[in-house]
Amino acid sequence: MLTDRLKERIFGAKATARQRAEYVVERLVDPEAIQPLLEAQRAYAAYALAHLEPRLFPRSEWWHAHGPQGRALVVHSRTGLGPALVALGDPHALDALFRLHPGPRLTFATFQLDHLAVAQRHFALLRQGPSLRMSVSAASFQPVKEPAQRLRRADIGAVNALQRSEGFGFFPAAVLDEGVYYGVQVDRRLVAVAGTHVAAPSQGLALVGNVMTHPRYRGQGYGSIVSSAVTADLLKTCPDVLLTVDASNTAAIRLYERLGYREECRLIESGVRRKDMIGLVALVRRALARRRAEDGREIVVLNYQAERRASEGGR
Repeated sequence: MLTDRLKERIFGAKATARQRAEYVVERLVDPEAIQPLLEAQRAYAAYALAHLEPRLFPRSEWWHAHGPQGRALVVHSRTGLGPALVALGDPHALDALFRLHPGPRLTFATFQLDHLAVAQRHFALLRQGPSLRMSVSAASFQPVKEPAQRLRRADIGAVNALQRSEGFGFFPAAVLDEGVYYGVQVDRRLVAVAGTHVAAPSQGLALVGNVMTHPRYRGQGYGSIVSSAVTADLLKTCPDVLLTVDASNTAAIRLYERLGYREECRLIESGVRRKDMIGLVALVRRALARRRAEDGREIVVLNYQAERRASEGGR
């Protein structure tokens, strides 16, 4: 049986028609229908757009919500780097989506800046500060002349050793097979790496990521060398190459600007943990939402006034 506390979390306080807002939630399965929803925010939505690539689309799940305040879209995906989500659209519609489809317990999330309050309602975020999404094209690219080494599956041990020096976890070897990775060695030791979050030639874009330099070798230009090598390789098949950098990391921003990258937008990227730990609340909400619709879709009822009173009472 549900406890009174859990019932309150799931169903909320009784609302009048004036206080209620209904959002229709449905799963999208047609890439051609999804594409126009992303193109208006191409730089921000780059990771989502990449998952329209035929080889990646089966690894993704797309949810759309629309209601009185607007519409929102969320994609949950899983690649060699692990689960990820990208959210875009109106925060109220996004709230409706996350009530039913928050995704896996642990994931890496991309939010718009105005999504922060909604994100905090549903997830615990590792970081909340803004990041820059930057892009470069063949016309603006300023490559570094020093060469870097293309990394393959056999180099995964050296890559993970560098990961440990940064306090990160392990990559599976498949990451080096699926993405473009370059490194620099000093005395046969891998001291810098840059790689790819995703590449989608059919969408004309790719995202550089996993750029790291061993702490003892920083300030010597190795980060520029590997970032340049990956960028040059990706530009052969993708006209738009993008990356994300912490807005407070001025040294990294200057590095990317010297390579020809320019800011496109600001966003929040963070590892997140779902607050509905075992997924029971979302499960019950989905059952109720499906009963309301009775046509294969789901209807979420938001009660803003009741939530505002609850929030003020908890201060």
